[in-house]
Amino acid sequence: MAEHFVHPPHWEAYIVTYFFAAGLAGGCYVLATLLSLTGYPEDREPARLGFLVPFPLVLLCALVLTLDLGRPWLFWHMLVNATPGAGGLNFKYWSPMSVGAWALLLFGVFSFVSFLGALPWARRPGPLAGTAGRAWMIAGALLGLYIASYTGVLLSVSNQPVWSDTWTLGGLFLASGLSGSAALLAWLVRRRAAAGSPATSWQRLLTADGYFALIELLFIVLFFVSVGFAGTLGVAVRGAWLVAWILVLASLVPALAELGGRRGLVHAGSGPLLVLAGVLLMRIAVVISAQM
Repeated sequence: MAEHFVHPPHWEAYIVTYFFAAGLAGGCYVLATLLSLTGYPEDREPARLGFLVPFPLVLLCALVLTLDLGRPWLFWHMLVNATPGAGGLNFKYWSPMSVGAWALLLFGVFSFVSFLGALPWARRPGPLAGTAGRAWMIAGALLGLYIASYTGVLLSVSNQPVWSDTWTLGGLFLASGLSGSAALLAWLVRRRAAAGSPATSWQRLLTADGYFALIELLFIVLFFVSVGFAGTLGVAVRGAWLVAWILVLASLVPALAELGGRRGLVHAGSGPLLVLAGVLLMRIAVVISAQM
């Protein structure tokens, strides 16, 4: 059985919100980049919507991280060395939290430029056109993949029960973030009736959501197996947390039904929202259950 020797960090609503928003921000940027690079004319409007989502979510991430510090005015200490007699940037490559703070800042730059280029009144073709624009989107998408997955990695490198007992959290959070992002963009596309033929893009997003949900399901199984071998499965599923995990699995049904050709749940319009609820609930279950 694994041994644990640290007190829980008491990460609650602020950090759960951060993990949720970061997963969607990174995932939406990745999907918007893929939609932009496919070359389908009907995907231009969904891609534009995808580039509008990440920057507001990055601002939300920065806000809740700052509030979680307890002394919000000291947030800049994570980026700048405030030690007397020292100076310069405060970058610690060996610290996942320091690397994550800088990655979030850099991703904020990429998402801000892409946000400006995606605004309805922005000049076309805008800053994301041509070879330079494609390179910018790809670099931002790689950062988005990191942002969506690193929150799970951050948990894994702790010595907290459950978190440190599994190697699956980075992949689980990434798959969940991509699934939630595909569901969110599908919902927005349907709401906006985008690009003359929204059904095509909407259908592709729902299909992608199905594949992401399948990968997420695989990681959930591996998560349970790994914490079971570590002897902390009872911590993850005790009491109401077992119900929470059942609901998380239920939230995958609409997306998985898409792969099976049974589209009633998804086409009813509530499917993407159910997927998003599951993305949030999964993070609540992982983060809170290990600290109780």
